[in-house]
Amino acid sequence: MAVEYSIRKVTIEEYDRIFALWNSTEQSRRALNPVDDSREGIRRYLERNPNTCFAAVAGERIIGVILTGHDGRRGMIHHMCVHPDFRRNGIAACLVSAAEEALKKEGIQKVFGLVFRDNEPANAFWERQGYSLRTNLNYRNKSLNAEIPTGE
Repeated sequence: MAVEYSIRKVTIEEYDRIFALWNSTEQSRRALNPVDDSREGIRRYLERNPNTCFAAVAGERIIGVILTGHDGRRGMIHHMCVHPDFRRNGIAACLVSAAEEALKKEGIQKVFGLVFRDNEPANAFWERQGYSLRTNLNYRNKSLNAEIPTGE
């Protein structure tokens, strides 16, 4: 069943609804951390990236969200989620398109994102969007805060 929705910029006032959306699926839940994805962490992110983060909204309900930012050189998709009840309606592709256009307007020429290796539906989606798999890199991270897990 097709759903009517609109795409608009995200605001911090929507944090509780966005956080609930992220918790609607195990794959999104496991990507969250208690510091960066807290209300304060997302507030800082949105202040730094006011034009590149979008929500898909049906009525008053947020059914999809993409958080995208950049460092002046490369764009990065940090979180993208569509509620399971609203998938297969083109919402994710519209969110990606909005984020990519916003990045282009800010002079960004290349964007990347991280997807759990075992999230086959998400990996297939990103492939369809033209995102290639880089096999010549190792992703490394280091937590500077004991509350943030380092990952597997």
